[in-house]
Amino acid sequence: MSETTTQQQDQQRVQHRGVGGVSITARQQHPTPADQGRPQTEAVIELRNVDVYYGDYRAVRNVTMPIGKNQITAMIGPSGCGKSTVLRSLNRMNDLIPGARVTGSITYRGQDLYAPEVDPIEVRRRIGMVFQKPNPFPKSIYDNIAYGPRVTGMKVSNMDDLVEEALTGAALWDEVKDKLKQSALALSGGQQQRLCIARTIAVKPDVILMDEPCSALDPIATGKIEDLMVELARNYTIVIVTHNMQQAARVSDKTAFFTAEVDDKGERYGVLVEFDDTQKIFTNPSKKQTEDYITGRFG
Repeated sequence: MSETTTQQQDQQRVQHRGVGGVSITARQQHPTPADQGRPQTEAVIELRNVDVYYGDYRAVRNVTMPIGKNQITAMIGPSGCGKSTVLRSLNRMNDLIPGARVTGSITYRGQDLYAPEVDPIEVRRRIGMVFQKPNPFPKSIYDNIAYGPRVTGMKVSNMDDLVEEALTGAALWDEVKDKLKQSALALSGGQQQRLCIARTIAVKPDVILMDEPCSALDPIATGKIEDLMVELARNYTIVIVTHNMQQAARVSDKTAFFTAEVDDKGERYGVLVEFDDTQKIFTNPSKKQTEDYITGRFG
């Protein structure tokens, strides 16, 4: 990235001292006193009283939260608390799991995502997914990017330009422009993950979901992905699941803290404990459960 871009990103961020002395960096998009009374950020996706079932098992219960336009929303919490389950429900990836179903309401720009007339394939085009482990196709770098537009029948005036645009948007063009016909599998792990992001944005989505996109990457590659997320949020709405609290603090505007509870039948289920500005979650959370998790008392 250019020095100018880096400086712009630095200006977007501000250092805070978190709960328990944890140093965090949050994106500076929180209201100032001058913002009071202004309209709140538009919600692109809204969850209301959402439960997710696998067969008769209710894995996640009563989740209500908005996903703000051009914001990065992070989902954090211990393993098994339903973060990825909720994430996958946002673009109907759970439909691919036998017995999975969603109750309550998930709307995208006012449209019920689970209405009978809604095409799940179109949902996944508009709400793309980047997975935990980079999963490039065993094709050339060029064909990885062109694959989505081709199979969806997307009208493209110039595929070469689209491939360059997507790779540039994923901060990968300069590294691969001279080897577009080479196998994507020859790229490093971090490059592969950026390629997967480029493949996602090639079909012009509105929202990008990321399920622990840096968990398999080294610190340098992780830093590049984090910088890329901040840059992408200028044009896309992003939801990220992460076990790395520092990462959530560095890149997100909003944070949702989930945890696991056990009902009177002994069944473990996920629940949303608190959803708020990232700065507040990490400096002055409203719930003791949130503070205990952030300070390392459990999880």
